Amino acid sequence: MSAPHFAPLTLGTAALLTIAPLLWAGNAVVGRLAADWIPPMSFNFLRWLLAFAILLPLAAWVLRRHSGLWQHWRRFALLGLLAIAGYNSLQYLALHTSTPINVTLVAASMPVWMLLIGRLFFAAAITRQALVGAALSLLGVLVVLTHGEVQRIVQLQLVAGDAWMLLAACVWALYSWLLTRRDEPAPIRADWSAFLLAQIIFGLFWSAALTAGEWWLWPGATGAATPTIAWSWGLVAVLVFVAVGPGVIAYRFWGEGVQRAGPTVASFFSNLTPLLAALMSAALLGEPPQAFHAVAFALIVAGIVVSSRR
Repeated sequence: MSAPHFAPLTLGTAALLTIAPLLWAGNAVVGRLAADWIPPMSFNFLRWLLAFAILLPLAAWVLRRHSGLWQHWRRFALLGLLAIAGYNSLQYLALHTSTPINVTLVAASMPVWMLLIGRLFFAAAITRQALVGAALSLLGVLVVLTHGEVQRIVQLQLVAGDAWMLLAACVWALYSWLLTRRDEPAPIRADWSAFLLAQIIFGLFWSAALTAGEWWLWPGATGAATPTIAWSWGLVAVLVFVAVGPGVIAYRFWGEGVQRAGPTVASFFSNLTPLLAALMSAALLGEPPQAFHAVAFALIVAGIVVSSRR
């Protein structure tokens, strides 16, 4: 497979790739807020069910027999599995045992996975600047996982939430690279709402299967209590926000930004998410960042600066 080529980074592309992390930071914060109200798989399913309802009036034509969706169902089933069901379910699962700051900082390892997956499966070259930037980002992850204490490196043990988020970062890296391949019909690709709706359609099937397992299979296999949903206007507001902002709008902007600048450059913008999540957590959840978070932030910003140099 030949290496894809991307345009130089412009101000407009940078804006697209900055708004998406801003919304995803809000997703991490409200996801933590809703962790006590609703199980993670159910939360993800309801979120995308709402997004489906929002997009349906804009792109209902994609459901027609000859739209190209059903002829290319394998492509959209894979994208839906990775982005709609996989990444988001793993993130909400991580937020049940970790904080928004830690989850988003662990996700800062994404440039590493972007480089590896791009090189192994998409013939993308690895530049020196990208390697240095990825190393700085990964160092920032180690700082937060060790709480800034060097001696903790040999004793490092990931909590469940951090491990789930590492897996989610790998899933998102693969999804972002797959966006660079134009294997679907041109009319669907040219219509952002149709392209996202096509992914959501199959993603809902995957999410429904995970939700069914959460309610009926998991309690019986583990002896845990049956999940419950604490309905309230607060939960409804959270669901609407994650469907519209981190869902429809952020996916739209991220997809366009990746198409323009490429997954590797885009991945470093995703590292803005921890900065924004920390500010939101301090304001809403009473989880102010610690000194080691500031060090990690500095390393992540350095990674963005280095990687963006030509």
